[in-house]
Amino acid sequence: MDQLNAPSVEGATAGDVRALNDASVALFLDVDGTLLDLAARPDDVVTPAGLVTTLAGAERKLAGALALISGRSIDDIDHLFAPLRLRVSGVHGAEIRFDPDGSATPTVATDLPQSLLAALRRAVEPFPGVFVENKRFSFTVHYRLAPSAERQVRNIVKQLVDSIPINVDIMDAHYAIEIKSPCFDKGGAIATFLATSTFRGRKPIFVGDDTTDESGFALVSARGGSAYSVGRRRPGAIGSFSTPQAVRGWLAEFARGSGE
Repeated sequence: MDQLNAPSVEGATAGDVRALNDASVALFLDVDGTLLDLAARPDDVVTPAGLVTTLAGAERKLAGALALISGRSIDDIDHLFAPLRLRVSGVHGAEIRFDPDGSATPTVATDLPQSLLAALRRAVEPFPGVFVENKRFSFTVHYRLAPSAERQVRNIVKQLVDSIPINVDIMDAHYAIEIKSPCFDKGGAIATFLATSTFRGRKPIFVGDDTTDESGFALVSARGGSAYSVGRRRPGAIGSFSTPQAVRGWLAEFARGSGE
């Protein structure tokens, strides 16, 4: 029987990466920086040839127990992996789709105020290359094109958030600052999936690359599963993949049925 192995994982013991039967695993995958290589702007990412086929094959072998857990919106994820539709959580747990053929629904999230978005955009105008992405339930300040502005931008964002009357979380990301409500996160999204019939009773595995994924690492660890980071070992991860390419190779090996 095919199994989900982790041949490219570094920094984990043999026991940590023991073979897991595909009938017992629930697999959760971040998108940017995990399945896809990062780009200067979110719209510039490229979906590598063969990845859609790989994801479809892995999802079939796991009897549907595969979900993408992303900071992107679900509409954006569907565009990246078209024509494939998967079970998915978007915007760090603010959106969820339980059935690939169904519709996405908000969780407990409410829209962040447009006044905050406008204030953020005004605040970063003096920094060429810095821009704010509107994801409805969260706002992301990107400074990958202006890394020297990081300290100033972080200070400005913190001062602005501290001045508003609503409670929001500020999270670090790769050359970005995420601003979202504290009422949802990726760990909560994974827990919601694990309560459904497709995922119930399976051992969760989550692969992510960023601070925003650490709530997911904590959740799967608490549920007896395994968390792996990409690039460097992060809190809650038992091992790490070197690059998104290594994650894609690991997943492709499983999807092809070459596990032992």
